[in-house]
Amino acid sequence: MGSKKKEIALQVNISTQELWEEMLSSKGLTVVDVYQGWCGPCKPVVNLFQKMRIECGLDLLHFALAEADCLDVLEKYRGRCEPTFLFYAGGQLVAVVRGANAPLLQKTILDQLEAEKKVLAEGRERKVIKDEALSEEKECFSHEKHDDEEEDVASSKTCTLAIIKPDAVVHGKTDEIIMKIQEAGFDILTHEERTMTEAEMRLFYQHRAGEEVFGKLVHHMCSGPSHLLILTRAEDTEEVVTAWRDLMGPCDPNVARREQPESLRAQYGTEMPFNAVHGSRDREDADRELALLFPSFKFSDENTEAFQGAEAEGVLLRM
Repeated sequence: MGSKKKEIALQVNISTQELWEEMLSSKGLTVVDVYQGWCGPCKPVVNLFQKMRIECGLDLLHFALAEADCLDVLEKYRGRCEPTFLFYAGGQLVAVVRGANAPLLQKTILDQLEAEKKVLAEGRERKVIKDEALSEEKECFSHEKHDDEEEDVASSKTCTLAIIKPDAVVHGKTDEIIMKIQEAGFDILTHEERTMTEAEMRLFYQHRAGEEVFGKLVHHMCSGPSHLLILTRAEDTEEVVTAWRDLMGPCDPNVARREQPESLRAQYGTEMPFNAVHGSRDREDADRELALLFPSFKFSDENTEAFQGAEAEGVLLRM
């Protein structure tokens, strides 16, 4: 209960225009996490914000939450696929960070806080920006589909599924793993904590239904909460499915410790099937898994067909 109270006190919830105006009048720097109602605030950055608040003090650094659908001023941010952090000082926008990129957020906070201190102490001019990217970026997916729109993330960004498994979650390694994912150059498009059902996992691992480990694997994945992430990378970097598999390392943690000691499974896995993280085998598998676990999102026709095919096979398996 104590940690929950700290989190609420850390980030003020801005739900009305009056509270928004009050935020703009705050002295110092305010970092606003603009989120969508269907995915909630960005959880991976809370620990970073707590750390920054302790290190930088309470006087000039503030954090807030704002649901895009609740405020007219945030209308242009509605339906966007990645977390957006707006930095306000003196009632004006001074910086924007997209994605749960902890190192970039930390650097931006420190840079903007230092700049604002100089504005307040020395009367320097505040550097104000406009979020020009709003008119240039395309939404990569939305929770709502309009009749006259086709939302196709696969055509603009290659995505893959990452799962932080219950064994890593129960040992408190989620934040460490997410930090390493970000440091490796991945962008987290969405992040959910979810406890899987047996039906979901039987369908998810249907390609291993004939293996002796199948039952144990399904049981483990349903034993507690997992963290599901949709990952992508910049266009000029390594293909995301392959890059994520390289970061995970060999499936067996013992093999990973011998062959790739810096991999996630080497560092956080113990033994099979407790190998900390899951990743899709290839692009086709990624499409199927994403469509299965995120059925509300339309990635592409190919993804939809993959899900429908998997669902049909799953029905046959359950009969």
